[in-house]
Formats: sequence, C-alpha cells, structure tokens
Amino acid sequence: MVRQEALALPDEESAPAFSARMGLARSLRRYKTAFLGLIFLGVLLLMALTAPLIAPHDPHKIDVAKRLWPAYWTPGGIRAHPLGTDSLGRDILSRLIYGARVSIMVGVVSVAISGVVGITLGLVAGFFGGKLDDFIMGLAEIQLAFPFILLAITVMAVVGPGLFNVIAVLGISRWVAYGRVVRGQVLTVREKEFVEAARALGYPLHRVLFFQILPNITSPLIVIATFAVAGNIISESSLSFLGLGVPTSTVTWGSMLAEGREYLRVAWWLAAFPGLAIMLTVLSINLIGDWLRDYFDPRLRDQP
Repeated sequence: MVRQEALALPDEESAPAFSARMGLARSLRRYKTAFLGLIFLGVLLLMALTAPLIAPHDPHKIDVAKRLWPAYWTPGGIRAHPLGTDSLGRDILSRLIYGARVSIMVGVVSVAISGVVGITLGLVAGFFGGKLDDFIMGLAEIQLAFPFILLAITVMAVVGPGLFNVIAVLGISRWVAYGRVVRGQVLTVREKEFVEAARALGYPLHRVLFFQILPNITSPLIVIATFAVAGNIISESSLSFLGLGVPTSTVTWGSMLAEGREYLRVAWWLAAFPGLAIMLTVLSINLIGDWLRDYFDPRLRDQP
C-alpha cells in the first residue's frame, strides 16, 4: 500500500501536464492534414539545416554544357540532376534546398521582430490607455491605410535589396496585427484580480506586463504568428520575383520563379518546382495554423 501511494503521488502531480499532452495529441490525430503539414515542415527544416551536406551540387556552379536539362523522369533527363538544370546549368534541386534556408529565415525572423514590436506596443496601449493608446492605435490605422505590398515595394526601392533589409521591412511593417489583438486582450485582462494583486504588491511595471498579463493572452498570438510566417514567405518571394528582395547572388525561391517565367514554354521545370515548393510550404503552415486556431478555441477543442 505504501508503495502504491508513493507511486500515485507523482502521477497526481503530473496529471495536468499529462492531460494537456494527451489533449494536444488527440487534437493532432483528428487534424491529419495538420500532422502531414508538420511532417513536411520538419523535413524542410532538416533539409535547410543540412543543405551543405545533402545538396547534390553547388547551387552557384555554372555549367553551360548542361543548360536547361529537363527533370530526370522526362525525356533527356539524367539522374545526376533529378529536377533538371536552369538556364546557366545550375542544379534545380540544390538551389531549392538552399532557397529553403532563406525562406525559413525570412519567415521566422521577421515574425519575431513584428511580434516583439507589436506585442510591446499593444501591451503599453491597452494597459495605460488614454492619449498613449490613441497615438499607438493612430499609427496602426495610418499603416493599415497603405497596401502592404505597395509599402514594402516602396521601402525596398529606397533602401535597396538585401536579405536583412527584407527581414527588417517585413518585421516592422507587420506589427499592427499583434498590436491590435494584444491591446484588445489587455483591456479585458488588466481589471482581473491577479493583475490588481500584482500591482498592489508593488510589482515592477515590466513584470506586470510581461509576466502577469502576457502569459494569459498568448493563445491568439501563436495563431497569428503561424499564419504570419506563411505570409512573410510569400511576401519575400514576391519581392525577390520583382527584383527588390534578396540579391540574385543569394538563392531564393522567388528569384528562381523570376528566372523561370522567361522559359515557361521551353523549360517548365524552372518555374514549376520553386512554385510548388512555395505552395506546399505555405499550405503546410496554414494547415498548422488552422489546427492551432481550433485547438486554442475552447468551443472546438472538445468536439468529437
């Protein structure tokens, strides 16, 4: 009996965490498309991290003798270049693998920047209110008045192409979604008892904002961030397609699309494979975002 009670105590203590893990796993099993999206993104991330090891060729190596070779399974293709070569004889598969590194970096880092800016401004606006709230939300309304892609093109035309310029533009220009959601959540949470208790105990302001309020409003932010990664990947590809994003010396899916549009009639694989990579990546992220949105919604979480 003593042994059973001793074993039962840790189980009781870990019951909430175990229940949460089981609920997450059960929800993921119900959304099989999200599970497939997680697998695809996991494989893509692994390929991006190990690109120098698994890429069959140097993505920048030019060999005009191999110019516009088709995919392996089509007439004229060879196994050494399974997805064919481009107009300069560079291997398409290797360029896709290296291009994934840029897409993932731009998507994740720019979302981190916009999240930090938007969450901070939203916390300040919702907590203090008054003229400070009006000023911050006024900035948000002004920015929303400009179409995002037009704003990004204008800024990139001024500052010039570059990987870090693209990340900075996408990160700073997309803080509004976080700011508006956080502000709305803070307006309801700031009057709760635990916030009043923290302020009565003399907690510093940053501790009240980031350690008392923020942990209680993270669910919608996770969903927003997930969809924002997909949006930023498309935006980077669009800017690179227009020649205003990452320089051509860096392999990106958008620049591969831009090159492939000139050869659509004679070499369809130049545009088809990077376009397919963008589509599958964005689709996987959106499927995961749909799953997270439903999981964090208590009205949908427990439905069979």
